[in-house]
Amino acid sequence: MTTTVFCKLLQKDLPKLSVPPFPGEKGQEIFEQFSEEAWQQWQARQTMLINEKHLNMMDKTHRRYLTEQRDRFLSGDAADEADGFVEIESDQP
Repeated sequence: MTTTVFCKLLQKDLPKLSVPPFPGEKGQEIFEQFSEEAWQQWQARQTMLINEKHLNMMDKTHRRYLTEQRDRFLSGDAADEADGFVEIESDQP
């Protein structure tokens, strides 16, 4: 049986994460308030930001930047996108 959560980002009941995405209070908050789908969307955005902006996860300022972007993204606020990113439109429904 899949457990659901009312996702704050997507504003509907969706399957929740199976475990918090990382330890601590913020990880628990994400686990309780966001769906697996919302987290996957963030992870895709995070990967694009890391690659396109050449972020180094050993650099504290880069980690802080990603944390700020994650919080903005999950709250529905404007968050950075990868420079020059163009969404590919599919012919399939």
